[in-house]
Amino acid sequence: MYPGTHAATTPDKPAVIMAGSSEVVTYAELDDESRRLAVALHDLGLRKGDVVAMLSDNAAECFTIYWAALRSGLYLTAINSHLTPAEAAYIAEDCDAKVLISSGRLGDLAERVRELVPQIAHAYSFGGDLEGHSAYADLLASAGDRELEEQPRGSDMLYSSGTTGRPKGVKPPLLPLTVDQPGDPLTGLAAQAFGFGDTDVYLSPAPIYHAAPLRWSGVVHALGGTVVVMEKFSALEALAAVEKYQVTITQMVPTMFVRLLQLDDIERLACDTSSLRLAIHAAAPCPQEVKQAMIDWWGPILLEYYSSTESSGLTLITSQEWVTKRGSVGRSMFGPVHVCDEDGRELSAGEIGLLYFERDVRPFEYHKDPEKTAKAEHPDHPNWTTVGDVGYVDDDGYVYLTDRKSFMIISGGVNIYPQEAENALTLHPAVFDVAVIGVPDPVMGQQVKAVVQLRKGFTPGPELAEELLDHARSKVAAFKAPRTIDFVETLPRTETGKLVKGRLVEQYAAASEVSA
Repeated sequence: MYPGTHAATTPDKPAVIMAGSSEVVTYAELDDESRRLAVALHDLGLRKGDVVAMLSDNAAECFTIYWAALRSGLYLTAINSHLTPAEAAYIAEDCDAKVLISSGRLGDLAERVRELVPQIAHAYSFGGDLEGHSAYADLLASAGDRELEEQPRGSDMLYSSGTTGRPKGVKPPLLPLTVDQPGDPLTGLAAQAFGFGDTDVYLSPAPIYHAAPLRWSGVVHALGGTVVVMEKFSALEALAAVEKYQVTITQMVPTMFVRLLQLDDIERLACDTSSLRLAIHAAAPCPQEVKQAMIDWWGPILLEYYSSTESSGLTLITSQEWVTKRGSVGRSMFGPVHVCDEDGRELSAGEIGLLYFERDVRPFEYHKDPEKTAKAEHPDHPNWTTVGDVGYVDDDGYVYLTDRKSFMIISGGVNIYPQEAENALTLHPAVFDVAVIGVPDPVMGQQVKAVVQLRKGFTPGPELAEELLDHARSKVAAFKAPRTIDFVETLPRTETGKLVKGRLVEQYAAASEVSA
């Protein structure tokens, strides 16, 4: 299904509500505008498999662009609007976009990107005029009342976050379906396993350019629900939106849970969240204390999944399961999970290694990077793929993540996964944010260091550092606990809350070279 299905039966129902401005887009409007844009893009010469790039803040127009691509067999590449002009231009060029559509609110960023990629034939802006861009409204108007004769199903082609290197486009094969035919795996999963339906109101608090917010909002539209979009996440405003719009489902990342829990009790409990029936979380491992605190507050409505932009696999765990499998991200919903060592040898239950998901066919390739695509495949099984996460599977098939392979610390020949120490420090009353990394050590190779951003009212100093070190040692084995702590003003995170740990590691490595 797609917005046209629901425009025929419930044309005046809100498909999109912008939480901040209260702007509403009905199903009739979403269907009509995406139809117009699909026709206009076809008039510009785009055909099945071509790419449209979108550079935008959280705006209602994003969903028109998304559904125009999906109903005309195109790929949509949504570009992170918090990148530098050069970084955003790299993606716009690398994805081979034939059309660039930008938000006028991005101003100089969008204009600089357009200037840096003159080879893109057509550029349009909405919400404000931009140099080098034509008017998006005129593009829509050019379609008139025409419709495409065929509506092959398109897809997104999103770029990895680039936390450990330059981002790469994740290009899934186009499904042999029309847009109104069933068969999309994510929509089927949402309906069957998550119970999504046309009565649901879904709160999306994260940037639309990321995989989960874009794809899951699209699923809600496919099933006829309403998407409430926050222009930018705020813990208090998220709670207010739940109450105001009687939100039934939301999806957050663990960092958002932490920010909610850091509110004082009066603020946190002032809003009525009883309409929520499902709180989905993903994108990063959730500290057990954080998850338990959220269950204590909202009830056993938390549903966790583990996946990636590549969609190589997906696991799922309910709150009820998690109580007996604390720390697990669930069992696979798509195919078997294999844990392998560096040589590709499969390991036994409980042994830590690289996680591979088995699928009938490889579910993606990295655009223009066959070498990286090959590295994501198991050496003996091309349909087993990995995104570099490390963990283990227990005897019951439940998956446990330990960390990214690239973040592993090797100290004195011992492998240490910093996520454990980060989890231990996350809910300490003095800690607002924390990252644990390995820094160079002349004897041990690396030593464990915690980099901490304090909450307001706490002052950095040796006594507080020692208190935090003692706290960490009380939660994890001594060899896993930080040896030292540095206090900083802020930590580098993406807009979805993912820690850009590679940047920290590079900073400390550079500082070590200078002092050597």
